[in-house]
Amino acid sequence: MRGFILNIRKAKNEDIIVTVLSNSSVEKYYRFFGSRHSILQVGNLIDFEVQKSKSSFMPQLRKVSHLSFSWIFLSNHLMIWQNFIKLFEPHLKERTAIDSFYFDLLLKIAKKWHKQSPKRLAVEAYIELLSYEGRLYENRFCYICEEVLDDTLGLMRAYIPAHPSCIYAKALDKNRIFELFNSKSTIYLDDIYVDELYRVLLRGL
Repeated sequence: MRGFILNIRKAKNEDIIVTVLSNSSVEKYYRFFGSRHSILQVGNLIDFEVQKSKSSFMPQLRKVSHLSFSWIFLSNHLMIWQNFIKLFEPHLKERTAIDSFYFDLLLKIAKKWHKQSPKRLAVEAYIELLSYEGRLYENRFCYICEEVLDDTLGLMRAYIPAHPSCIYAKALDKNRIFELFNSKSTIYLDDIYVDELYRVLLRGL
């Protein structure tokens, strides 16, 4: 079984509770002496087995191995990856069984993380996620005052557009943002746009 580690919480002594996103579920597993194992880090893709026991309140994580990527030792790439993947646990916390979209999305961008700008990949993945969940707000009216958007807009969480003055946000070119929504690509956006989109992304999925 394979999965991405979304979160790690301390239990007792050196034991930990690990939240793992697989291609079909988000589950919590108990790992005895888990704090001793360096491969158990947020963001890592692991291969593992699950051991269930009637005497245990939680299934146990066993026979864990790390499926690494070439960028894992690049500190900036790793930091952006961990900041991005941490957002998935609160977003998916009410679900247990899920389809493979979320795992496949993370695996797809992880394979490209060293070849392209990590911030751009994160933004594009976020757009893809919003579109998949039916939350990509393509209405050209301000979400706050419901008036028609001007030539610029500001972005709320989930990339919901509004007048910059309504939400005290950085003004971005409206046409560029809606082109991003349509193409799901940041290729035509300047870095200053990508930095702002990434900053908004960090508010939560």
